[in-house]
Amino acid sequence: MKVLIAGGAGFIGSTVASCLLDAGHTPVVIDNLVTGRREFCYGRIFHEGDIADASLVDGVLHRHPDIEAVVHCAALTVVPDSVARPVDYYRANVAATVEFVDRLLVHGVRRLIYSSSASIYQPGPDLAVDETSPLGAGNPYAHTKLVVERMLADVAASTPLRVLSLRYFNPIGTDPALRTGLQLPTPSHALGRLIHAHRTGEPFPVAGLDWPTRDGSGLRDYVHVWDLATAHLRALDRFDELFPAGGPGHLAVNLGTGTGTTVLELIAAFNALVDPTVAVAEAPRRPGDGVGAYTRSRLARDLLGWRAERDLTAGIADSLAWFGRRERLLPDLAVVPHSLAG
Repeated sequence: MKVLIAGGAGFIGSTVASCLLDAGHTPVVIDNLVTGRREFCYGRIFHEGDIADASLVDGVLHRHPDIEAVVHCAALTVVPDSVARPVDYYRANVAATVEFVDRLLVHGVRRLIYSSSASIYQPGPDLAVDETSPLGAGNPYAHTKLVVERMLADVAASTPLRVLSLRYFNPIGTDPALRTGLQLPTPSHALGRLIHAHRTGEPFPVAGLDWPTRDGSGLRDYVHVWDLATAHLRALDRFDELFPAGGPGHLAVNLGTGTGTTVLELIAAFNALVDPTVAVAEAPRRPGDGVGAYTRSRLARDLLGWRAERDLTAGIADSLAWFGRRERLLPDLAVVPHSLAG
């Protein structure tokens, strides 16, 4: 199967592409390289540009008329950044998706997997959510994901397009073959910032210790990115079965481990694998932060035959392995240890 991956030069999109390649499929990547990396597209079919560019998307779909499905991972994703620059996030995540979907419809694309987010949920007191939980996005990034999901549901209700929204929890880890991984020079998620702190010798700032959790730090459901990638593979294999004739055209499925891990627990698991260990410093909550959530859903298992197989320790170990190699693959991301800085 030939699959178009929008945002296929980013962390998740490039990992999905690797997984599809390993399974014998052919990924076709579109990426504007705002956050993605050209290096992740070497040896792959790659078209540089923005999904909002109708002529580019038309050209790609004309050049590859045998594309059978689309995976849409293209987005800006940093929560505090979305608070500071909401217009940029609505433009990149919402407006661009509207233009992209318009071209998909023109070219008769019928299968779309959308990279959504668990940040759209409003968790209850136990912080567990499933696909029927109330939706209540708490920052501009999450709002853009929710708006796009609702737009796609409306489009699917009136066109032949069928849309599977995969609501990711918190990706960690890397491609086990270390072909791609987290590429940002200053990682924004907890494990990336923890590795950065370890490499520079700086304390790790815990953003708030007054959250309503068992130890006061935020809680997350850390899911290995390779498990996320295999979920996309399962979804593509079963896509048509998910949308029987006469049924709804949009479906949402959570992708998480079902286990909530606090930030302090993440730090303890990380420190068990490294020497020297990382010190902790309390810091204020960041703009747009929430307490977090974890999934209690079995829908991914029931519909996709999928469940997370890699645990927190594996995700940390694989991330450390990637960061040990990352500067050789992406040399402009080299970090100078704190002790050597002038």
